[in-house]
Amino acid sequence: MQHSIRKSEAEDVAAERRKQAVVEQVMVDQLSRAVISDPEQSTRADVSKEAHGFPGFGTAPMHFRKRTLHETKIRTKSGLTENMLSNKLRFDSRVISRNGRDACRELIGFFFACDRSLTVYEFRQFGKNRTNALPFIQKGVYQHQRGQKKGKAYDLSDFYIGANLTFRSVDHNLPESFKQNPVLTLRVIGIDEAAMDFLKASSVELKQECSKQVVDNSKIFKKIQGTLRETLKKRGVRVITGLGKYFRNVDKNRNGFLSRADFKEALKVFHLEIPEEDFESLWLILDDSKSGKVEYGEFTRAVFGEMNEYRKAFVRKAYMKLDFNKTGSVPMVDIRKCYCAKKHPLVLAGKATEEEIKSSFLETLGESCSNPNEVSYSEFEDYYEGLSIGIMDDEDFVNILRNPWGI
Repeated sequence: MQHSIRKSEAEDVAAERRKQAVVEQVMVDQLSRAVISDPEQSTRADVSKEAHGFPGFGTAPMHFRKRTLHETKIRTKSGLTENMLSNKLRFDSRVISRNGRDACRELIGFFFACDRSLTVYEFRQFGKNRTNALPFIQKGVYQHQRGQKKGKAYDLSDFYIGANLTFRSVDHNLPESFKQNPVLTLRVIGIDEAAMDFLKASSVELKQECSKQVVDNSKIFKKIQGTLRETLKKRGVRVITGLGKYFRNVDKNRNGFLSRADFKEALKVFHLEIPEEDFESLWLILDDSKSGKVEYGEFTRAVFGEMNEYRKAFVRKAYMKLDFNKTGSVPMVDIRKCYCAKKHPLVLAGKATEEEIKSSFLETLGESCSNPNEVSYSEFEDYYEGLSIGIMDDEDFVNILRNPWGI
């Protein structure tokens, strides 16, 4: 237990160091960019001085002009200052994706109160000793792409644990895997509470009230989830993993989107009864673009709910331990090697052997996989999503992950 505590504390320290490294990189990037690109750096006097002896050079684009470092002004009237950039909210986020490589990206974002802009950086490990913080979403003022606030710029009230931030995929230089979905969704999984308290105290614009539409949508989701709650308590793992496999088989285009008829048929196949009126209300909310198709991960989250971010962080941690190269899939052989049933309650009580528990786990997980020889992140998450439904206490759930995977 002491070893486990020391290990956990060391991981927390390493995580905090990573965040501080990202904060430092963001400040360097933004301050440098603000100083270099400020229009005040190129006044008419400077241009004429630079152009002396070079006819027509004064009208050349900025990147062709020569300005040495000692001619660059450190203080400018309109440029961002360190003080302005210091009024920022740091938040941790993850990509909502069925792709394991993307879902496990380590993203740290910043919201700047001075101009309501935001940026998101990715912490990357290159080999054993080299790390870097790279821009994932460039600094800018962005608008909601979905929901009741579509078209409105982000403000401080949009940042809380569990909040979704949406961006147009085409507006950013993202990997190919993101381009299948026109909207990139980031889930806020952690907030710098001290910074939030400071910004709330100094903000006069903060509005926390939810719109009537958001409240009504939430009621519909909760009503449907309540209808299916008892059914899922008895067979949650089988239903969630089975549905995931069913959707992947039906999805011939491999883009993650299915039609209303596909979802209705899936509910029928798995004997999940939702009143017609509730299903229509649900569809109107999810298909807000009127495309006739909905991403099936979003559909299952709305119908069944999802485990909280505290639990999900441990699921991701377990998977990343198995998939340390972040390929998005883990060979079943590695799962078998790493899974340890020594501390399982039934084994400790003498009611089952370690091999019996391991075989049962591997059989259930294997049945949910499209390829029986490997486990994708979405299949791994589906298993624990189903398991989570029947476990009320967060620490009980976390222990179920800690014991077999050693995290």
